Amino acid sequence: MSENIRNFCIIAHIDHGKSTLADRFLEVTGTIDKRNMKAQLLDQMDIEQERGITIKLQPVRMQYTHDGVPYSLNLIDTPGHVDFTYEVSRSLAAVEGAVLLVDASQGVQAQTIGNLYLALEQNLKIIPVLNKIDLPNADVDKTSAELMHLLGCERADILTCSGKTGEGVASVLEAVIDRVPPPQTTNVDAGLQALIFDSFYDDYKGVVASIRVTGGSIKKKQKVTFMGTKATAEVLDVGHYAPKPISDDTLENGHIGYLVTGLKELGEVRVGDTVTTTVNGAVAPLPGYKEVKPMVFAGVFPQEGDDYNALRDAVDKLKLNDSALFYEPEHSQALGFGFRCGFLGMLHLEIFQERLRREFGLHIIATVPSVAYHVTKTNREEMIVKSPQALPDVQSILHIEEPWMTVDIITPQEYIGNTMTLVTERKGEYVNTEYLSTGAGQRAMLHYHM
Repeated sequence: MSENIRNFCIIAHIDHGKSTLADRFLEVTGTIDKRNMKAQLLDQMDIEQERGITIKLQPVRMQYTHDGVPYSLNLIDTPGHVDFTYEVSRSLAAVEGAVLLVDASQGVQAQTIGNLYLALEQNLKIIPVLNKIDLPNADVDKTSAELMHLLGCERADILTCSGKTGEGVASVLEAVIDRVPPPQTTNVDAGLQALIFDSFYDDYKGVVASIRVTGGSIKKKQKVTFMGTKATAEVLDVGHYAPKPISDDTLENGHIGYLVTGLKELGEVRVGDTVTTTVNGAVAPLPGYKEVKPMVFAGVFPQEGDDYNALRDAVDKLKLNDSALFYEPEHSQALGFGFRCGFLGMLHLEIFQERLRREFGLHIIATVPSVAYHVTKTNREEMIVKSPQALPDVQSILHIEEPWMTVDIITPQEYIGNTMTLVTERKGEYVNTEYLSTGAGQRAMLHYHM
């Protein structure tokens, strides 16, 4: 019954308490026993636990009874850092609603706005929630005013909770059931359509894809086709995360779960592709995702030249799990064979290096990060230059374009002058100013192109 399914995710700025609130959800719904409970339960990677940040999106299914009716709640916990925005945008395409979480002591921040824009692009139902109301410096009224300005909502629409103490968490779950629409019902005979929003490689199971079923159903032993790559596979297993994988007989319309393909060729399963049955399958694929543009490029080379093949295999496997990663082969006279890799930011690069070391035992040399330039030559040929060595002779260059960004800067009112001076020195072009709140401690959002 898809009427009793709710698919939602939590979006917020860094350290506003997404993973802690997800922990409380698991506790309140009884998904995890008290004895097995630990902080940041959905952050599965060691590096996430150590740094206290979320790097990977993580789906989980919870059962909850509201007004005597049992509901199946599929939650996707998302990262807050701008370097992992692609994880957020993929999560949003798999759900119908989003809990917009804001720290009551810090108010609306940059990624609150960035992630909200992504959610509105997908036409999701937004549930505004103030977290950390147990803190002594929590300012519920001021943060509520900022949210009302941002969303144009009523004060009564904003919920308050504390992920740490558990206060108000049940009312957030009830709001998800009441406000988030159930998945759209589709014609059962129209064939299976399932969107791949994440994947990873298992040495025994092959490629395991996380999917959102948007039409039809998928069962074990069925033959399926990946519409983008035209690869076919037999379904070895399907199931859901709770948060460990639990095998099911079938996944139906509206369900979020996993699909074990058994495929060993990593390129055959791509994030954003559509899975359908080989016999009587869907006619058209789902829209998928926009290709992500890397912001920072760096050369990555093995410390030992013999490790090049191992590095290539490792990068292939990481690409499966980290769709925002871009790479192409590169040769350096000093460092030998390696890859020119594109990342969404410096933290993304750092996490990439750390994962290569921990998961694959590889030590690499990374060159100084740079951005890509767009070069037009005198013969009107256009090229994208990602490293200084690739820049053509000065005589043959007509003009060079550098990356240009739309920047929103949130600052307390008393620092507006200094901030504007700093941006002007960096040749930023002023667009306009918005005020997020009124009264004492007023904050402004400056819009720039730079």
